[in-house]
Amino acid sequence: MASVGGTVRVGISGWRYAPWRGGTFYTDGLKQRCELHHASRRFGAIEINGTFYSLQRASSFRSWRDDTPDGFLFAIKGGRFVTHMRRLKDTEPALANFFASGVLELGEKLGPVLWQLPASFRFDADRLAGFFDALPRTQGEAVTLARRHDGKPKEPGWSGAVAHRPIRHALEVRHPSFADPAFPELLRKHRVTLVLSDAPGWAAYGDATADFAYIRLHGAEELYASGYDDAAIDSWAERVRIFAGGREPDDPPRLAERKAPRRQRDVFVFFDNDAKVRAPHDAMALMRRLDLAPPA
Repeated sequence: MASVGGTVRVGISGWRYAPWRGGTFYTDGLKQRCELHHASRRFGAIEINGTFYSLQRASSFRSWRDDTPDGFLFAIKGGRFVTHMRRLKDTEPALANFFASGVLELGEKLGPVLWQLPASFRFDADRLAGFFDALPRTQGEAVTLARRHDGKPKEPGWSGAVAHRPIRHALEVRHPSFADPAFPELLRKHRVTLVLSDAPGWAAYGDATADFAYIRLHGAEELYASGYDDAAIDSWAERVRIFAGGREPDDPPRLAERKAPRRQRDVFVFFDNDAKVRAPHDAMALMRRLDLAPPA
């Protein structure tokens, strides 16, 4: 997964999709319980989306950890109870439940945590800063937080955690009020990555705000459905190279008045255009452009 500059991982958002079966991506006759094993041998990372909707079980995280190869990473989508219901306000109990639910059982395979804000959420610097301050930055801090859970996790666990391992956080926004130069500066101060999202009708920003980049490709023309042609794949490959090499792309435009310091960055790219079976094939096409070999 290495490239010129930081480490690049290309993957998919989720892996259990019925249209991917029967030979379209998963080989015909492949058992459903083997699908993660299959996908994790083709991509360097996968987003877990189920964590957005509900607390999972520690045994599930352990199973996912054990079913994937060395060097593989999971990106975890933060719970909507934090982002959509609490709207980042008074989040400590919800964060404790989230990290107690088994996320930390992933151990060294725990990648970035993605926090996706609702489209109605406006830029609020004070609320964002308070939320960022509450986020654990190491697995050790997350264990301390998880021990304060309120019993909602059905099967709490954190045995896979190692205290010094860092936890990275990324933020995906959709409201136009975030087009404010103060926003990327706030992210830089708190070492949170601004997600570069691609979807029709959504604003996209190219600011680098932390030591890694996070790109989500939701569909070039139709949300969650349309694919990326050769020219689009080439464009995204160039943006990945720019981020990995330590710079920021000129397209999409940046919000901040000053450029980010030049530094090599790890890059995560996830294709979320799963509705018409495009995601895994587009992800593999981008990997070929970047000369990335499958992990196994």
